[in-house]
Amino acid sequence: MARSVLTRRGRFVLGVCVVAAFMALVVAGRSLNAVVIPGVIALVAGYLQVSRLDEPAARRTGVADGFVGEAHEIELEFHGGRPGVPVDRSFVADVRDRLDDGIERSDAPTRTTVGEEPVTYRARYRRRGDHGFGPVEVDATDLFGLFTRRLVVRERDPVVVYPPCHPVPAWFRRGLYADEAVGDSRERKEFDRLREYDRGDSLRDVHWPATAKHDELVVKEFAAETDRRRVSIAGETADGGDDLAADVLASATASLSLSLLADGVPVDVTLPSGAVSAEPGPRGRRRVLELAARVGPGRVSESAESDVRIVADESDAQISAEETSVDFSALREDHGNAGSEHDLAGEAAGATGEVAGATREDAGAATDAFAVDGGVTNP
Repeated sequence: MARSVLTRRGRFVLGVCVVAAFMALVVAGRSLNAVVIPGVIALVAGYLQVSRLDEPAARRTGVADGFVGEAHEIELEFHGGRPGVPVDRSFVADVRDRLDDGIERSDAPTRTTVGEEPVTYRARYRRRGDHGFGPVEVDATDLFGLFTRRLVVRERDPVVVYPPCHPVPAWFRRGLYADEAVGDSRERKEFDRLREYDRGDSLRDVHWPATAKHDELVVKEFAAETDRRRVSIAGETADGGDDLAADVLASATASLSLSLLADGVPVDVTLPSGAVSAEPGPRGRRRVLELAARVGPGRVSESAESDVRIVADESDAQISAEETSVDFSALREDHGNAGSEHDLAGEAAGATGEVAGATREDAGAATDAFAVDGGVTNP
């Protein structure tokens, strides 16, 4: 149990009282009692107020899994033994929510009245992986600011931070599964959806009314275009690769996998940290993102057969498929030059906001908001 200690102000008041009491004894100055007695009363009252405080409970809202670079508004609400039960006695305190190294916020603690108002701050995800919020440090003070006592609220919320993801050009994605598409006759009959034009699309698929409305080329996509085979992806870091190489590997693997899933193509992903099989949809995307979030440097078995192999170092990743080999950075630049990149920053922020405080299973459904032709962008 933390003990109550004097603040700087409390030490000053105590010093004044000691000096005044000494002078009163030496010179018999009764007028000094006007300083000593109120000071002693304030010290005693402050000590009793702080020492009798019970540790509050806390509930944290706004915490959600998300991508590197995302910012979330976190709210800490203090209560009694369970939510809805007020704190027995409100008190003034400096509140600091401890955060793991992968999450950042202002180091300045927040001064608030515990039991009357919540604490709100913004947290930004800096590094992928498993991180957490908490515990909460509450430095309580008395009304006069003479004593302080640290209370620690053991409330911790885990969070998974995903690697930054980027769109992958359609010509590369479709080259991985186009040979398995079903026949042309069915392809021209079953309309599926509209999407933005990508280099390599046939002009006969341009939807001219939608193009005129949006001032950009919009094409029709047919159901057969999403009836694809599975694509297997194996990723590893080059010899001597470190955590920076693992970050590049995670971003490249997640970007390609999510782009294929957005096309309706199932993927099998193998990384040094494990393997997952993912179907199109929120659950599949979440499985891929969690695997990429936790991957470290390392190699995969040479015997592991795959359609795509990714080898990453500290600066870039080499993506190889059959006779094609391209740098991940080149794919990103190619997609940007094509002019079809989607700005999903707002969608990403909206999706994570909608699932704040929800269960992890509910949160998985929110990743569906990231599914756009070409993949996802880093917020």
